[in-house]
Order: sequence, then C-alpha cells, then structure tokens
Amino acid sequence: MHSNTEDTICALASGSGPAAISVIRISGPKAIEICNTIFKGKDLNKVDSHTIHFGTIREDDVLVDEVLVSVFKGPNSYTGEDVIELSCHGSPFIRQKIINLLLDRGARSANAGEFTLRAFMNKKMDLSQAEAVADLISSESEASHKLAMQQMRGGFSSEIGKLREELINFASLIELELDFSEEDVEFADRSELKDLILKVHKLAQGLIESFKVGNVLKNGVPVVIAGKPNAGKSTLLNQILKEERAIVSSVEGTTRDTIEDEAVLNGVIFRFIDTAGIRETKDEVEAIGVKKTLEQIETAAIVVYMFDVNTFTPSTLRDVIKELEEPLSRNGAKLLLVGNKIDQKDEEMVRAQYKDFDDMILISAKDNQNVEKLSNKLVDLIETQEVSSSDVMVTNSRHYEALTKADASLMNALNGLETGITGDFIAMDIRQSLHYLGEITGQITSDDLLGNIFSNFCIGK
Repeated sequence: MHSNTEDTICALASGSGPAAISVIRISGPKAIEICNTIFKGKDLNKVDSHTIHFGTIREDDVLVDEVLVSVFKGPNSYTGEDVIELSCHGSPFIRQKIINLLLDRGARSANAGEFTLRAFMNKKMDLSQAEAVADLISSESEASHKLAMQQMRGGFSSEIGKLREELINFASLIELELDFSEEDVEFADRSELKDLILKVHKLAQGLIESFKVGNVLKNGVPVVIAGKPNAGKSTLLNQILKEERAIVSSVEGTTRDTIEDEAVLNGVIFRFIDTAGIRETKDEVEAIGVKKTLEQIETAAIVVYMFDVNTFTPSTLRDVIKELEEPLSRNGAKLLLVGNKIDQKDEEMVRAQYKDFDDMILISAKDNQNVEKLSNKLVDLIETQEVSSSDVMVTNSRHYEALTKADASLMNALNGLETGITGDFIAMDIRQSLHYLGEITGQITSDDLLGNIFSNFCIGK
C-alpha cells in the first residue's frame, strides 16, 4: 500500500449511521490550513496543539453546523502529522457536506487504514502495534480487548525487540569474521553463540506456544455440540444463547445442517456449532448433515457430546467415546460429556449409574438446570489464564508464521554450530531469522504486505 504523505487526507472516523455526534478526521501537511478555510472561530493556525475550539462550519456565508475542532500538531499526534478532529452533529447530510467542503479545498478521501499507516511510516508505532489497533476495534470480549490493548502498547513488540537485539550483536561478529576469513580468526565465541541461540529459541517457543491460547481469546473457542438425534442439542444452544436460535422439535433429525452462533462466557468468546444428530440414515439430506457434523468435530477445540439419560447406558457411552477418539485426536479437541433430560429421571440414581464418568455433567436443557454449571466447565476446559497487562501472547497468524520460520532458522544455525560448518552458513541462518523477526514489527516490509494488513482496517482509522 502506498500513501503519499504530501497529501492531506480526511474521512469519517465515527460510525456511519445517524448519531448524536460524528467525528471527521483530517491529517497531513495542510490539515490545519484546509480546515481553517471553512471554520469560523479562532484562527486555527495560531492556536496551541492539543486544544479544542468551538465555532461554526460555513459554506461561504451559509451556516452548515456548530462544531468543536480538536487540534493536534505534528509530530505529537496519532499519525505524527498535523491532525484535526472535527466533531459535528451526526446527521449524514451534515457530515457529508463537511467532508465535501474539505475535498473541495484540497484534501482527498483517506484509504482504508491510511491514518494508521501514516502513524507506522512516521514511527509512531511499529507494524505489530498497528495490527493491534485493528484488533482493538474488532474486539468483542474482555479477554480480546485486554490482549489488543497490551499489544498496542508495545508488549509484544518489546519481546520481539529483545530477540533481535540478542541476535544482532553476534550476527555482526560473525559477519566481521567473514571479512577476515583468510586470517582464520574467530570474533564470535561459538559456545556463547550456542547458549544465545538456545536462549532465543526458548523465548521464541514460548511466544509460538502462546498462539493457541491467544488465537482462541481473539477469535473465539470453537465448540461443537454433538449427539444422537433428539438428545436436546438445539435446546441447549438456545439456552446458552438466551434466544430461539435453533428449531426445537420432538421429531428426530430436525437439525440437518450446522447452526453457528457466539456467546461470551466469563469474558471469553465461544463459537457454538449445533450439528445434525449422528446416526445411520437413508435420508440423503440428513446424511450430508451427519457428514458435516463429523467434519466439524475434527476442527473443534471442545466437543460437547450430549445424550439422553433415559435411552443411553454406560456401555453405549463407552462405545461413543471410542468412536470419537480418532476425530478428536486430529485436532487435540477436548471432550465434555453431558447427560440431558434429568428432569425425567431421579438425578441421584443417574449419577450412581454413571459413577465411572467423573467429568460428566447432568443437565435439563429444557428447564435450564445446570446449564450455568456447563458454561463454567467450558471456560475451565480452555485453560486460559487471566489476561493481565504483563501478558505477552501471539494472537496474529502472520506473527505466528514469522516466529515459526525465525525459530526454524535458529535451529539450522544451531545444527551448523554442532556439525562445525563454516561461519558464512551460520551467518546466513541468523540473517534469515532476523529477517523474519523484522517482518513482524515492520523493520522489513513490502508494499504487498502493508497493503494486505491495512486494507482490513476501517476507512477512518
């Protein structure tokens, strides 16, 4: 993505629907000058940075609106340039009129993410922090919000910076050796380099392993609700979502396709997938649904297997667990057994019958009995620690891929040290590792990479 920093850009920075207040953002070398041509109040060229001024917007002598204008002079602004944030009334007509006036006077419409792109280009933030801005805007739970805030404030960048700094010193010594290759000297102590690589590898592995939790907190935990037809799966989904999302009927095989929806439990997003009942069937449409159920199980983090305590036996349940072992193992999914319809049977008697299944939860989905207990168990199963301001987690698949490649290059360098290969090959592996780490924070970029990242932003950010 290319941004001509000689241009002054503007865009609506608040929501697009009607509102009490709307905010229009302007950034660039002529931001103050252009706004000053339509603003009647104080001369914005003469005011201090970080001040707010009341006045009116006029087209010639015609009053358009009463506004508040916030002035931020570069480099002490979000983008590092002169920035105006103009607060007007939230009428779609008013804000479009103001934007048109700005465009007429020399501004241009901002591209998606262009304000944040300029902040990156002006070194107000690195690339991973810029991506965290997008994550913050799209965060839908307390956990994803905390992670985005932590990364936007530079926690992840700081960890990557430490890894690169450790490696750069030794890389420079090895590069120096190459200049004196004919004299057969070593500036970089090989044992110290080996210890360093192992140290950086450990740090990288910790970040890589955090992706499993971080990605879940950001995007939601995929939970498949599976079981025989008429086990109460759809009723349970409706109780968790607190709405009639799935059709509930006493007729077996009502759910023939997957139904997906989200719920936030204890600050974590769960993506629930209600599936077709698993059974042998001659109905072609239902058979497709059963096939989809088995496919969903292979991609889930948790599988809730529901069964009717009135028709199942412990022996039948053991057979089911055995059948599910292979699809569960493919993705390392966890299995939660849920016995339903205890309102139709004595609960203590059922517990005694299934005494060998320690983690099983008994519920009545119809009466909402023990459904909250089930929700709490789901939160416990994902084993996510409380996210604090000091936590550093990888939540971005691009970062995860770059870290994995960087670590692989380090392992190549370590293998080279152990087998005694020449310094130029070791230097090549370390340079490659530094390259991948640099891609994360933006020290190494391409227009295609920037375009891919910032095109996913909203226009006003």
